[in-house]
Parts: sequence; C-alpha cells; structure tokens
Amino acid sequence: MKSGVYQFLVGCFAAIGSFLFGYDLGVIAEVVASDSFKTLFLQNNGDTRSGTVVALFTGGCFCGAFLASYSDPLGRRGTILMACCIFVVGGIIQTAGVVIAMLYVGRLIAGLGVGFLTMIIPIYQAELSHRKIRGKITSLQQLFNAIGQIFATWIGEWRIPLACQIVPALFLGGLIFLFPESPRWLCDHDRAEEGLRTLAKLHAHGDVNDPYVIAEYELIQSQIAEEHSQKKIGYVDLFKGWPNLRRTILVMAIQASCQMTGVSAIQYFSPQIFAQIGISTGESLLFQGVTAIFAFLGTAVCILTIDSVGRRPLEIYGCLFLCITFIINAAIIKVFPATAPSTGAHWAFVVLTWLFNFVFFWTSGPLSWSIPAELFGTAMRLKGVSWGAMTSFAFNTMIGQVTPIAVSSIGWKYYIVFIVCNLENSIFFWAFLPETKGLNLEDMNELFRDHPTFVPRSHWVPSSHIDEDALVYAKREKAMESGKTAADVLQLERAN
Repeated sequence: MKSGVYQFLVGCFAAIGSFLFGYDLGVIAEVVASDSFKTLFLQNNGDTRSGTVVALFTGGCFCGAFLASYSDPLGRRGTILMACCIFVVGGIIQTAGVVIAMLYVGRLIAGLGVGFLTMIIPIYQAELSHRKIRGKITSLQQLFNAIGQIFATWIGEWRIPLACQIVPALFLGGLIFLFPESPRWLCDHDRAEEGLRTLAKLHAHGDVNDPYVIAEYELIQSQIAEEHSQKKIGYVDLFKGWPNLRRTILVMAIQASCQMTGVSAIQYFSPQIFAQIGISTGESLLFQGVTAIFAFLGTAVCILTIDSVGRRPLEIYGCLFLCITFIINAAIIKVFPATAPSTGAHWAFVVLTWLFNFVFFWTSGPLSWSIPAELFGTAMRLKGVSWGAMTSFAFNTMIGQVTPIAVSSIGWKYYIVFIVCNLENSIFFWAFLPETKGLNLEDMNELFRDHPTFVPRSHWVPSSHIDEDALVYAKREKAMESGKTAADVLQLERAN
C-alpha cells in the first residue's frame, strides 16, 4: 500500500469522531421539529427550550475543547478513546430522556465528548500526514461531518437517531489503538525510537533509513529539543510575543468567522428559516437532507483542491460567495414572505441555500479545522487548537441560542449580520492569513517569526524546507549501491 493511501485511511478512521458532530448537527433540526418531541418537551417556551437544547451541546463542546488541552499525557489515541466513552454516556441519557432535564444533561455530556474529539482529531491527522497531502487528510474531518449530516437527515422519529449516534462512538473507541500514535507526540514523550519507526511506517513502508524519514525525524527532534529547553507552556504563552499572539488571533478569527458565516443557523434551525417564505416543515426537512448531500460534495471538492489551490484563496473567495448568497436570500424573504408565497421564490431560496452549503463545505468549513491544526509547534499545538475550538463552540452556542428568537423577532434582518460578517471575513483573510500549503509543521515557528503580518500576497519558503528532489536522488543512489537496476528503482518509486 502506498504511504499516502495508508495515511489517508488512518485519517478516515480518526474522522469517525467528526461523523458524530456532523450527525448531531443534522439530527437536531429533525429532533426539535418532530411532533412527538414538541409534545413531550416544547409545550411551554418552545423557542427558548429548543435553543437551549442546541446551546447545551455546543456549551459541552466548549468545555471538552478546553479540557482536551490538558490531555497530552494520554496521547492522541488515549484522548480519542476517553472522548468516545464520554459521548456514549451522553447519548444513552439523551435516548432515555423522558423529561427535559434528562435531555439537557445528556446533551451537555455528549457535547463534552465531541469537544474532545473535534479538537484532537485534526491534530492527530496533521501530525501523521506528509506536508504535501496534509490539507487533504485534515479536511477529512469535515467530510465525515457531512456524511454524519446525511445519515441524520434521512432518519425519522427522534429517539432512534439519538440512539444511533452511540454506534460509531463505540466503533472508534474500540479500534483506535490498532492505529499508530502520533510520531510527534512519541518524540515529545521520550519515545524517539518508536516515533522514528512510526514515521517510517507512515512514509516509507517501515524503512527507518529512508532519507525523507530521517529528514522529517531530525526536524521534529530539533524543534522538540528547542521547546524542551524552555519553560512549560501554558495558555498565557499563547499571548506572549507577537509570533504567538498573531497565531492565536488567526486561530480565533478563523473559528469565529466560520460560525459567523451563518452555517450553524441554517443547520440547526432550517425549518424555522424556511418557514419565513412559506415552506412547510416537512418540505424543509427534505430540503435539509439534500443540503447535507451538497455539503458532502463540497468537502470532497475541498479534499481534491486544498493542497493545490492553497488555503488563502479558498477562504477569501469562499466568504465572498457566502456573502452574496445571504444578500440574495435576505431580499427573497423580504419580498416574498410567508404571507405572499411564490413557488419561484421558494426554489430560488432553496437552491441558493444548497449552493451556500456546497461552497461553505468547500472552503470555510474544512479550513476552520485544517489551518489551526498546522499553525503551532508541538509544545503549543494542544493549547492553540484548544483555544480556537473553544472560540468556535462559544460562537456556535451563541448562534444556537439567538437564532430561533431572532428569526421569530426580526426575520430577514437577521441575515444582515451574516452578510456583514462574511464580507469582513474575506477582507481579513486577504490581509492577514499567510499561506501554509506545502510547509512542514516544524516550519510554522519560523513562518510567524519572519513573515510579515500584512500578507496580501503570501509566498514564503522556510530555511529548513526539505528538498524532496534531493531526497529522491539520495534514494536512487542508495538503491543502486545495493545492486538494484534502474528499472527496479523506478518501480519502487512508483510503488511509494
């Protein structure tokens, strides 16, 4: 098996944890709109209670993301296992819920588990990946998120979908230790030889003498030695010195901007939003199922393009397109409200919502997890990604609590918030987001130390950049010295 394929498959398995998050995003719209759920839980203060059901889950995610920053002693795999166990407990409580308090508690505990997973999985994926395909592998988190939404939106009755989410958590937790630990975590915890063997398994079919493996191993060891010579890293260090503060601001901005695209409002409360132009709940849930398919297709396109197009263009032009879709949809709601329905307006609104989801999952969605996972060095990666994830879940919680009330109170004017935010996001990324395509994780400290803050045209080559052409020639010379023919060497290169 080619090393890139092996890394991709490991990344797919880890991304099952993101399936849980996507599944919940999809299933909650179905749950809060189902008649049996409304009868049992939403007889009084329906808008407030439905908002709380959503917000408690994302509030739990916030807490999980914070606690995950202290999970380093467990390793990446141990943290994933613990998170799955927490999620299963929350899923069981939700499924068995007979009073609203049980649902609240179950949502909070399940959110805690998802918070651990959504923070640790992109880190695990990034640390296992070759720099040239790192974007593809970290984007798998969003692909499986979309797959989870597809599964959720085509399942009826509220208890069954809440119970189904327990199964993938058991599967992921039960099998995670069959997969390799992060080589960077191993090297950082005095298990350098095991880290070298893992690198060789990931990149060279187990050949610890492979030139690329040796070069990558030396880069990792060099950075870890430098970090160990300094004092222990805490949250306060994220704000010390401009290089660290700059990365922290970027991570927070990326995650906040992702939520302020308006995607969570659409995912959580699509029936209420569609109702503004006279679309029934049954139709809106059907349309939401198709929306999930477009989300999957968008993420698939992201995986195909992220490592060739780069991160910056996707963020900049993606946010501009999302801004345009909200402008048009706000106008449709204003001109064709539910009291004056129009079939043409209905379909225009629905198609634009589908396009919004396709582009979001091509651009901002996957990148909100891919970019933060690659910006920090080994010592600060958990804290930095945790801070970004907490920002995401804080904004997600706010959107979940505010949206049903805002949609009921001000209708189309609520869209103005997302129009302004998407435009601002695009300008911000154009001005301040450096391109990280093709860089090693160990290059990021140098990037943020030496690269200017204002980066309207971002191109930078690190001094430690691995010359892969030179490594290819080194491999060929080594193979020829061992008696292999030129044809044998070419065959080996194709296999890798």
